[in-house]
This record gives sequence, structure tokens and C-alpha cells, in this order.
Amino acid sequence: MDYYERKMVCSWKKSGEETYDGVVSGSEGNKYSVHIDKMHPRKSSCNCPFAEGRRIICKHMIALLFTAEPKAAKDFLRQVEEWEQEEKERERLHYKELSEYVNSLSKKELQERLYDALVELEDIRNRYW
Repeated sequence: MDYYERKMVCSWKKSGEETYDGVVSGSEGNKYSVHIDKMHPRKSSCNCPFAEGRRIICKHMIALLFTAEPKAAKDFLRQVEEWEQEEKERERLHYKELSEYVNSLSKKELQERLYDALVELEDIRNRYW
């Protein structure tokens, strides 16, 4: 997303019904040749050090796709926002349930659980530090 927003795509063209070719600047000013195949993503390629010779998607490919299809960038951002909202709701429900659980314990049960948790934390600390 950063490369798309910073307009790192130097040039591009639609090379087929579902394919794009372009040149994308790298972080150190290098220029990379990028090919995107939307129907067969593993046929996409980029000659950057990360992707060259590998069947993976790199940031240069994403920048080219988002430049060629800005709606894809907007859809992606919308999905990220939805996921973040869902995650916040899951977290809110988790803490609500945790609070209800803690409030349901008697003082003695709470003290026992706290002691057990502190002992477990100390064991973990001793194992890793």
C-alpha cells in the first residue's frame, strides 16, 4: 500500500485481458520490471531481490495492481477497516467476559487464581530469561 500511495509505479500498461506490465521504483531507487497475471497470480513476476525466481507476490506487484486498478486498493482498505472493527469488537467482548468471570469469583477463589497465575508467570519468566 505504501508503494502505491507514494506513486512508486513509474509506468504501466494493460498487456492482456487480465495482465499488466510495468516498472516500479524500489526503496533505493532501483527500477524493477513487474508482470501481473490476475487469473494466474503465480505466473506474476518481478525482478526485485525478494521475488526474482520465486513464485510469490511482492510489494512491487501490489503497487502495480493498485495503480492499474485503484478500486482494488479501495476495496482492500475497506476490508482492512472491517477486519479492524471486527477485531475491536472481539476484544471488547473478550474483556467483558473476563470481567464477568472475575466478578463471579469469591474473594478466596480470586486469591487462589491470582496466586496460580503469578506462579505460572514466574515459571515462564525463569524459562526464557
